[in-house]
Amino acid sequence: MSSGTGSKVVVTGATGNVGTSVVRLLSEDPAVGSVRGLARRIPAWSPPKTDWSTVDLASEQADPTGEFTGADAVIHLAWAFQPTHDPVTTWRTNVLGSLRVFEAVAAAGVPTLVHASSVGAYSPGPKGHAVDESWPTHGWPDAAYCREKAYLERALDIFEHEHPQVRVVRMRPAFLFKRESASEQRRIFGGRFLPGPLIRPELLPFLPDVPGLRAQVLHTDDAARAFLLAVGSEARGPFNLAAEPPVDAQLLGEMLGTRTVRLPRTAARSAIAAAWGLHLLPASPHLFDAVLRLPLMDCTRARTELGWRPERTATEVLEEFLAGLREGAGARTAPLHAGKAG
Repeated sequence: MSSGTGSKVVVTGATGNVGTSVVRLLSEDPAVGSVRGLARRIPAWSPPKTDWSTVDLASEQADPTGEFTGADAVIHLAWAFQPTHDPVTTWRTNVLGSLRVFEAVAAAGVPTLVHASSVGAYSPGPKGHAVDESWPTHGWPDAAYCREKAYLERALDIFEHEHPQVRVVRMRPAFLFKRESASEQRRIFGGRFLPGPLIRPELLPFLPDVPGLRAQVLHTDDAARAFLLAVGSEARGPFNLAAEPPVDAQLLGEMLGTRTVRLPRTAARSAIAAAWGLHLLPASPHLFDAVLRLPLMDCTRARTELGWRPERTATEVLEEFLAGLREGAGARTAPLHAGKAG
């Protein structure tokens, strides 16, 4: 994008964790002339240069082609994490909804599609060293989130072959957190029985140290900057996005001043599976299995081709997010609405 073009950018899933950061940064960018946010519910929040449209991508009648007409880029972020007990429902939104977006991008003649993939699309990989974007993206088949992300990678392979005129960028971020997403993510992963104010170091007798539980995180705003850099570049293909250092029980224990206790994988999984089976915990044991197997990502390509670097360390990301959990932080959109549990 050049500053004189007044580019039009459309964002799906514009009111969620990533969407709110992307829309805000777009609205502040002088190279962007207008932003169109698509969501199931129109928010009270209204940043500069931004208009809203109601679209439910899970509906068979949904056709965002008209919303995409005249756009210079579509940033596709719409995603549903729940209900984990009904993978057919998430498939309708995440996979079939995404296919509708891809088809509409081609039908509307949009030159650039930036798609939010994920570290969850990757096949099992190493925890001792990082892999680049050539690592296979077949996901962990037992986890709906990974299965859906991996399926869309294959769908985009076909889309790029059939529509070479569209510049496709696939962002593969680590787990994304910010203060304003705390209430939403507590609801998605912890459920109503995890009171945010009780997440305090002094109340934790110990921290479970599960073998293989080592992952990467990233501040949502840092991920959003990468999306904008991709829109304004000529880059194509996949980009890993993560902050350093990788997060494990030792790092969390040092952050919280809490001792760690080794816990076998089977014991940890059994507890999660029992709580999930009783509908006490929204996060499924299948996602836990996947996290244990996800590789660490090397982000060299994003640095060299996009000029991107995260502004916050993984420790800073988690400190901000934990503070948001304790405070019941949120934002003025339906997915991010604030609220303390308990």
